[in-house]
Amino acid sequence: MRWIRAAGRGLLVLVVVMAGYGASGAHADEGAGGGRGPLTLATAGDLTGYLGPLLQGWNRTHPGEKVTLVELPDSADETHAQIDVAAGLFKHPELPDSDDPEADARTRDSVNPLAWNQPEVHEVWRRWRSLCEEYADRDGLERLLVGEVSVPTAREHALYVRPDELHQAFFFDLLGAPWDADAFRKVISEAMQDIAGTGSTVTWVLNNHDQVRTVTRYGEPATGGSGLGAARARAAALLMLALPGAAYIYQGEELGLPEVVDLPDDVLTDPIFRRTGSRARIRDGCRVPLPWSGQASPFGFTSGVEGAKPWLPQPSYFAEYATDRALADTRSFWHLYRDGLQLRASLPQLGEGTLRWLDTPPDVLAFVRGDGLVCAVNFGTAPAPAPAPGTPLLSSGPCPPGVLPGATAAWWLNDL
Repeated sequence: MRWIRAAGRGLLVLVVVMAGYGASGAHADEGAGGGRGPLTLATAGDLTGYLGPLLQGWNRTHPGEKVTLVELPDSADETHAQIDVAAGLFKHPELPDSDDPEADARTRDSVNPLAWNQPEVHEVWRRWRSLCEEYADRDGLERLLVGEVSVPTAREHALYVRPDELHQAFFFDLLGAPWDADAFRKVISEAMQDIAGTGSTVTWVLNNHDQVRTVTRYGEPATGGSGLGAARARAAALLMLALPGAAYIYQGEELGLPEVVDLPDDVLTDPIFRRTGSRARIRDGCRVPLPWSGQASPFGFTSGVEGAKPWLPQPSYFAEYATDRALADTRSFWHLYRDGLQLRASLPQLGEGTLRWLDTPPDVLAFVRGDGLVCAVNFGTAPAPAPAPGTPLLSSGPCPPGVLPGATAAWWLNDL
């Protein structure tokens, strides 16, 4: 859990205070310094490692009472808190054995109903939201709570973003959707109905630190180096950026990084591998440090320290995806994301609101945003008629007027 800030600004840290317990989870009387004061931090870091042990000891009859906000010396104009595992603060009260104890590891997701999404969690987020608003009343700084929420349905997800709970919660269903027009339409329709219907913003993501990257996920084993996975990933990016709501981009997504699938066993850090010895569901492949520049590891990721190297090895082919190369190539993923984000910020059609589905041929998904912004994606491999006339405003690949090639997305401005 951490407060996130814009570059050059201060930040606030959200701290879970458990009377009598320190950061390690041990009773404060047992540690150096003794005392029974709240958990304190010398620096602003990622608190995720502290959250689980602390909350395991939480008295279920008094959820949220020990939560407070601690301000660091440097104040911020805006503050945003990302809350990891926001649906996992409580277990089933009787801690029964699961019928499927390997479900989480198998799906690389939080799906065990005995370990996640217990009803008590909502009272915690109500209290935290109230605290955020209390502080905003005092100093005028708005705090935004963004939760990592993985639950079975959009309707259950919507409970976390009610007006008195989290401001936003990552909606992960597109990560699990196969590359299929009907599957994407179903996910989007359910989110717009059940989440946007609460008055909240749907928070879209295509990649995260737990799932195979889209370039690899959307590829087909038989296609080898055909580039099909990359083309589909580019198309999916334009689709996401055209949807109503918030769009979050996972590090490396804007570079078109593929999953690193051949990391040797002795460098793997994923606890799933440590527990099971199986590589089947490991997540390290999407967590390899980014390539920034140069032709060899560490690709600018670390410098200035003799012998310093990233915690996971970067493959040599990362040179092709390095940021300096992406910036110089106007056909790169980086430029596609930049252009899409600039249009998303400047076009009124791409603000909050709704969408209207268009009738399309099989394998094509198309919708209208606002006053005539059309987004279409061809999930097939054969070209299809474009749903709008003229040259696209932006496309994920070559897209001549009147045609929408396979594995391609495009935006048009038209009166429809």
